[in-house]
Amino acid sequence: MYADDTSVIVTSPNLENFKTKIDKIFGDINNWFKVNQLILNYNKTHYIQLNTKNSWDYDLKLNYQANYVKSSSNTKFLCLIIDDALSWKAHIDQMMSKLNTACFVIRTIQAIMSPETLRMVCFAYIHSIMSYGIILGGNQPYSDKIFKIKKRVIRNITNSKM
Repeated sequence: MYADDTSVIVTSPNLENFKTKIDKIFGDINNWFKVNQLILNYNKTHYIQLNTKNSWDYDLKLNYQANYVKSSSNTKFLCLIIDDALSWKAHIDQMMSKLNTACFVIRTIQAIMSPETLRMVCFAYIHSIMSYGIILGGNQPYSDKIFKIKKRVIRNITNSKM
């Protein structure tokens, strides 16, 4: 059996201490998996090095017992796309795609529903997409596009059948 969606956060102020911590954590994880009859799939295992403007980007070669771990610039965690700069651009792009689909659905059903029902559908569909993770990426400059889509949908609902 394999364990899906296991996440570990490792921090350290210096590179040597970081590598020592990583080795210990991989050993602990592999031992725990072995005891619980699980296997860490190194082909699907990757890491993200979170960077700030002032941080150095180390070229890390993470491995454990000749199993290499690939670097990634972003990952999906609890349906949030987290990138190495914490810019939320990839997550907002994904949200925009979902919101554009939702807008199409709202426009399609607009002619056959009352404004009250349409508002309920809009709130359930659009609001759920927008509110998940908004606390994390909502104040990013790129997130303005999401709020513009929301305004457009609300205007369409307000102007329909009134």
